[in-house]
Amino acid sequence: MTIHRFQLQGEFIELNVLLKLLGLAPSGGAAKALIAAGAVTVDGQTETRTRRKLRPAQVVRIADEEIHIVAADVAG
Repeated sequence: MTIHRFQLQGEFIELNVLLKLLGLAPSGGAAKALIAAGAVTVDGQTETRTRRKLRPAQVVRIADEEIHIVAADVAG
């Protein structure tokens, strides 16, 4: 299993955007199809909402990939 840490730059990121940004889906349409097919979980629950807002401390899984959402570092 591959574990990723995704650092948020704002308050949240939408699930389909996250999958596309990390290269786990080649396009927005592919991300939507994966989500609709029930291939993605958020905090252990199957997620079918493409635009689900993800916030720090949530965990997304797709196949053998796990993504931990973390807050942005505010150290300046």
